[in-house]
Amino acid sequence: MLDIAIIWDWLAFAVRWLHVITAIAWIGSSFYFVALDLGLKKVPHLPVGAHGEEWQVHGGGFYHIQKYLVAPENMPEHLVWFKWESYATWLSGAGLLMIVYWVSGELYLIDPSKADLALWQGILISAGSLSIGWLVYDYLCKSKLGDSPTLLMVLLFALLVAMGYGYNEIFTGRATMLHLGAFTATIMSANVFFIIIPNQKIVVADLKAGRTPDAKYGKIAKLRSTHNNYLTLPVVFLMLSNHYPLAFASEYNWLIAALVFLMGVSIRHYFNSNHAGTSNPTWTWLVTAILFVAIIQLSMAPLQQDSFDASDARPLTKTEQVFASAEGFDDVMAIVPGRCAMCHAREPFYEGIHWAPKNLLLETEADVARAAKQIYLQAGVTDAMPPANVSFMEEDERRQIIAWYRNATKDQPFWLSAR
Repeated sequence: MLDIAIIWDWLAFAVRWLHVITAIAWIGSSFYFVALDLGLKKVPHLPVGAHGEEWQVHGGGFYHIQKYLVAPENMPEHLVWFKWESYATWLSGAGLLMIVYWVSGELYLIDPSKADLALWQGILISAGSLSIGWLVYDYLCKSKLGDSPTLLMVLLFALLVAMGYGYNEIFTGRATMLHLGAFTATIMSANVFFIIIPNQKIVVADLKAGRTPDAKYGKIAKLRSTHNNYLTLPVVFLMLSNHYPLAFASEYNWLIAALVFLMGVSIRHYFNSNHAGTSNPTWTWLVTAILFVAIIQLSMAPLQQDSFDASDARPLTKTEQVFASAEGFDDVMAIVPGRCAMCHAREPFYEGIHWAPKNLLLETEADVARAAKQIYLQAGVTDAMPPANVSFMEEDERRQIIAWYRNATKDQPFWLSAR
């Protein structure tokens, strides 16, 4: 039977697939042009206005690339603008944020043990923080700090650390890392949409009209492009972190994120210097390794999770009550903790499992009701869980899980089935 939960999960998969593809295109083109720009050679007999050139070979062909700081003598009519990769990455990422963290907010976004928020309040904070973050960053860049790039980068780092700490005070660990990544990615994509591309279009329009472009437009675009270059690797880490509880569920996840931003700087500094041919700063390897070891140490702090007693005692949310009061819930409570809590427990006892996978706990009624959709899809509709059916879940038990979930959602609004 094809139902809303299955359709919604496939929709999330499709949008995630699109997001990964567009992100590869954006990051790939960004890294390529940074390396190309830094590696240009100033050779004799360059055309008038050319800053440098590079010969490259790829796919059985040779490419001769020349860069003009202003424009060639004859301005081409057709220009390829590298912008849609950025826009598509942000739009697909925003869509995925809504599908996963807004619709399924009671599981992935809101943490009742941290803040007593309604789902709509969490969504407003989620959306508002991304917008406000860009406005604050843009103001800093347009202030006199724009003339002090190093100081501006330090303030940007401080802003990111403060946002990470703030997110962690109200959201789940997964949502904290994801939103910090989205916060950063919004700054990067907005740089392209509001600053870099418009400034380039002003320069092109001036050149076509025979006017001398103002050099400030190139300087401003260069500053924002540099920020994007150093922020790319941390964003990728933050987007991947939701698969690793040691990163997102650690008590110090916001500090882990801060160190990851510093790792992004050290790694990109090495490659940027190498591509430019100015130096070979191998010391950055040691710095990166030290930062990574510090991250591992921070991850050993107790994971963020409520205790068994606290989870067992806390009042159920309205959504959790729907699943806990549905016909068949008592049967599911006799199945899931016994078949799944060997791994999905606050203290797992299955050999080799030290932390609950993805920090998903399945011991109390609140735990099970909160994870209803995941249980339905992973252990009901499919046999993905338990992995290799190590706890010998019976087919009849899977049918009971399916019946319980459908009993709970059959007369409920769309959003509850999709969550």
